[in-house]
Amino acid sequence: MKSKNIRFYIIYSLAGLLVLASGVVLNKFTRDTKGIMLTLPYVLIGIGCGIFGYNFGTAMNIYIAKKNPKLAKQMEIEQKDERNICILNKAKAKSYDLMIIVFGALIVTFALIQVDFRVIIGIIATYLFIIFSNIYFTVKCQKEM
Repeated sequence: MKSKNIRFYIIYSLAGLLVLASGVVLNKFTRDTKGIMLTLPYVLIGIGCGIFGYNFGTAMNIYIAKKNPKLAKQMEIEQKDERNICILNKAKAKSYDLMIIVFGALIVTFALIQVDFRVIIGIIATYLFIIFSNIYFTVKCQKEM
């Protein structure tokens, strides 16, 4: 495992907690709002949780690795193991296939229950972005090999 400074991740995890707390405070005090202020607290809570969780987890991994060098060496070997990389890539591929089906079903369901057209267009745009990025990376990888 690379020797990285744990302070960097602690600072970012605290920043994530700050974003999370601001989302909770906004949610508590902005009950009668409309528009963007109605959803902003929940967006901040989600982003704050993501930032906090990722950086705190990484900080804990670095802390544990520094305390136990034998375990750090074992973790590094497992991360670079070709079998584990292959398993991870296969799991990602299966998840992608499932996501395509779920997104399609979600789009059809939203269309049938007559959700606002802008919401459906947003989901379709995201769906197409994922599909086109898959095509792009497939072509790119085929050219490399």
